[in-house]
Amino acid sequence: MSIDHRPIAVFDSGLGGLTVVRALRERLPSESLIYFGDTARVPYGSKSAEAVTRFTREIFHFLLRFEPKSIVVACNTASAVAVPELADEFDVPVVGTVEPGAAAAAEAADGGLVAILATEATIASNQYRNAINRCNPRIPVVQKACPLFVPLVEEGREDRDPVVRLAVAEYLEAVRRLRPAVAVLGCTHYPILRGAIAEYLGEGVVLIDTADATSAAVADLLDRAGALSPDGARGRLFCYVSDNTQRFQSLSTRFLGRTITDVVRICPEEFAILQPPEPAHARLRVSV
Repeated sequence: MSIDHRPIAVFDSGLGGLTVVRALRERLPSESLIYFGDTARVPYGSKSAEAVTRFTREIFHFLLRFEPKSIVVACNTASAVAVPELADEFDVPVVGTVEPGAAAAAEAADGGLVAILATEATIASNQYRNAINRCNPRIPVVQKACPLFVPLVEEGREDRDPVVRLAVAEYLEAVRRLRPAVAVLGCTHYPILRGAIAEYLGEGVVLIDTADATSAAVADLLDRAGALSPDGARGRLFCYVSDNTQRFQSLSTRFLGRTITDVVRICPEEFAILQPPEPAHARLRVSV
């Protein structure tokens, strides 16, 4: 079996992608990860498809400087809007959240109704509905945009917060009446509000966390390609954001389970003038 020390690159519009990082670290502890959070331009969900695609292309070019063996688009909005257009534009495997999340939902639904909870842009793209239909065209799908969930999470609000409870009830009242079998948390921020969502929808509704499904898809991709890092190695995590490193550090524990102490700020305007990082993977082999 071949061994590949190159890192996995992960990006999100802000903090939410750290739920994918957490799932990847649990499933693939030997892999080093490069994370970019576009905190200067969050949220993506209310922006145009053109803007999201432009942002995604810019970030892809930045992440390619690290010579990753895969790019994981942890942002559901970018996965739905930009990945279909950009996946073939770059010579590196790209894994989004939509296909893995849809496949997990179709399997769990057993023919029952699937509710897609996501940002406005993700819902407008219809990518989740289409992906579920490809798995099983007989599964009924309802979609609901929940635009306030991302800023509430980015503000650091907990799922017991009264404002969160009001937002959940406002968005999900009609969905609850339909009695879905499955609800897809179609944004990587939404698992932070999982308790409030689960309680409101009631017992028996299976919640699909796309982070888990995505990490499984990445592991399968690398295994089939013979591109896994050696067992026993200790992967490292390097974080970059486009704004406010202190806030990113202070909120990272909610998503990752631990505080990130070393975060580098890289403005989008600097992408084109940055020099490539020091040896792309030599330093990634060193344990911390």
